[in-house]
Amino acid sequence: MYQMYITDSEGPVLFPVTPSKISMKINNQNKTITLINEGEVNLIKKPGLTDIAIDELLIPAFQKYPFAVYDNNIQHADYYLNKLERWKNAKTPVQFKLIRTTPSHSVLLWDTNMDVTIESYEIIEDVEKYGFDVAVKLNMKQYVFFGVKKLEIKKNSSKKKKTAAKKKSRKTKTSAKVYIVKSGDCLIRIARKELNNESKWKSIYNLNKKTIEDAARKHGRKSSSNGWWIYPGTKLKLPK
Repeated sequence: MYQMYITDSEGPVLFPVTPSKISMKINNQNKTITLINEGEVNLIKKPGLTDIAIDELLIPAFQKYPFAVYDNNIQHADYYLNKLERWKNAKTPVQFKLIRTTPSHSVLLWDTNMDVTIESYEIIEDVEKYGFDVAVKLNMKQYVFFGVKKLEIKKNSSKKKKTAAKKKSRKTKTSAKVYIVKSGDCLIRIARKELNNESKWKSIYNLNKKTIEDAARKHGRKSSSNGWWIYPGTKLKLPK
């Protein structure tokens, strides 16, 4: 089962009908150059930004179809169309999340979770094909936050102080056992980032089950669906 969310500063928006086809193109930045007497060589660089294309995103006008899924109340088509217009005009990135689970929701297969910009979208009204409903062709591009870093050079009185400072820094990082959830986080990402092992997401959930479930209820959910829903600001203990 697939669920598609786009999240802005007001919270996540669940699109009721997950598109049947989504293409993600990881762009290339490699460069071919010609060397004297050596011919062509390829300079390998990091992948470029990912392009996400959705050819048909069905948005029910007002009907509640058995295959549609809603977080809380049923929203009419204008709710989603107004969101798309606002995201495009805001000139700020949003968070795109695609959750893939088994039909019973018992196993999280994997998810796509990235910041994106709304590049373009096309609203299609076709009475013969969609009736009162509308469809949207949506194009998004991965967004990477960036900033200018200042380099400060500090002179230490001795190498001994440098060594002591490094040891202290390493010790502090190693001893950190609490993680504060940030926007866009999921347990798999936290396990990969903090524990270098994606499979430990379940250990994080089991260790913090009460905290995670309390946070989910606080945000209006019956449960966190085994840790699929976590919220910024939640403090999680990390397993050793």
